[in-house]
Amino acid sequence: MEKRYERNHSTISEEDMVVLKNSKVLVVGCGGLGGYIIEMLIRIGLGYLTVVDGDVFEESNLNRQLYSTMKNLGMSKAEAVKARVHLVNPDTELIAVSHKLTPENIHSIIRDHDLVIDAVDNIETRLLLEATCCEHDLPLIHGAIAGWYFQLSVIIPGDNLLSKIYGSSSEKGIESVLGNPSFTPAAAASFQVAECIKVLLNKDLPLKGKLLYVDLLNNSFDILEI
Repeated sequence: MEKRYERNHSTISEEDMVVLKNSKVLVVGCGGLGGYIIEMLIRIGLGYLTVVDGDVFEESNLNRQLYSTMKNLGMSKAEAVKARVHLVNPDTELIAVSHKLTPENIHSIIRDHDLVIDAVDNIETRLLLEATCCEHDLPLIHGAIAGWYFQLSVIIPGDNLLSKIYGSSSEKGIESVLGNPSFTPAAAASFQVAECIKVLLNKDLPLKGKLLYVDLLNNSFDILEI
């Protein structure tokens, strides 16, 4: 085991590291949530990563998006991730998709992965992800953030948790109203990555089919049966 991962030991065994090295994860969204998720996955030793984002960095991203800098404003978020991953862990094989996920391209993008992580900012794409993950029999790690609050879940095909929460709404999430400071995406992303690792390593999944709701302002954590 190379020295890069020696601090994983005791938490993640060498056998587990081999599993992570051979795992393929798709992260949809490279902004507030996605940037932190991607950073943690490549540092922990994930072998294969696909990132999807059709947006470019804007000045309003600078308050919270890990990969946003003054130098890359106007640059494709997916391409910025590609450059960052090469600097941090060139052993991670990365595919960067610099266009929006749509019903027309999602099947070709999602196939051959072991797991999908939702790091998007709109309900329409979340519902598309859930439905397509179900078709491809893939687990989906859902996360959503707004102001001081975030929620997440481990969605196994057939759970239809997002459909139950959002119905058929195509509106943007509540973050468009409450906004996002720098700390909420980082906190939520940490939880999503932890759940991702649990799934890949076949650990128990207390959040399977349930919704964790976190209020950072009042330090409350609630698990809701959906």
